[in-house]
Amino acid sequence: MTQCFLPLRRWSRGLAVVGLAASLSAQSGGESWGESSRTYDGRFTFVRLRWDSGFGGGRRGMSSAWNHDFPRAEQNLVNLLRELTFIDGNAAGSLILTLDDPQLFRYPIAMMWEPGFWELTDTEAAAFRAYLLKGGFAIFDDFEQEQWDNFEFQMRRVLPDARFVKLDQSHKIFDSFFRMKTIEFPHPMFGYKPNYYGVFEDNDPSKRLLIIANHNNDVAEYWEFLGQGLFAVDPSNEAYKLGVNYYIYALTH
Repeated sequence: MTQCFLPLRRWSRGLAVVGLAASLSAQSGGESWGESSRTYDGRFTFVRLRWDSGFGGGRRGMSSAWNHDFPRAEQNLVNLLRELTFIDGNAAGSLILTLDDPQLFRYPIAMMWEPGFWELTDTEAAAFRAYLLKGGFAIFDDFEQEQWDNFEFQMRRVLPDARFVKLDQSHKIFDSFFRMKTIEFPHPMFGYKPNYYGVFEDNDPSKRLLIIANHNNDVAEYWEFLGQGLFAVDPSNEAYKLGVNYYIYALTH
């Protein structure tokens, strides 16, 4: 992983981000969001992972579910990272990459939507394993209840010996930049109580997190619609704080 970043500004638990994010979202030009290739220039670039379903057109019509919340979720989050930290994020565009795209190794963080419907090829499993073990970090979001089973099955093809550890608010990923009021803000659509699971390097909780999975939550749904009045202010704030904390943690570990 080749990107590096300047020191961070830390903000207290009392900062509300709804109004700020709403004003920043209008600044995104959107002209190159979701490119499949990009000249690497050292700046932080948001990477969304594209996957296929092996069930001929997609299980229950979910073959393109990887694109949920695109592009406003990443536009809003990148703008907030630029405003509140010293991260030189690319505010004019992002990348959508497959798990076996060699470009992925240039970018230390990647995010996947709807992994409850994701299906891996053997080539993707091997490439994604190499990415994570070399220093990459993956965020999984927007999946609920029994969809965990497919997610865990696919991840065990990537990391066969992985141990999924349920994380509580004491883990430093939840306090890497913002001091959050709570990580138990509800799923925006279904009201589920969320679970957060991590896989650690060498299955050792004292070492680096390789992945984090937001099970029974849809954090990026809050990112997409923040400031538009669709969801309550308090959980929207915590969802944005959570996203910033994830990226700060990954860029500093």
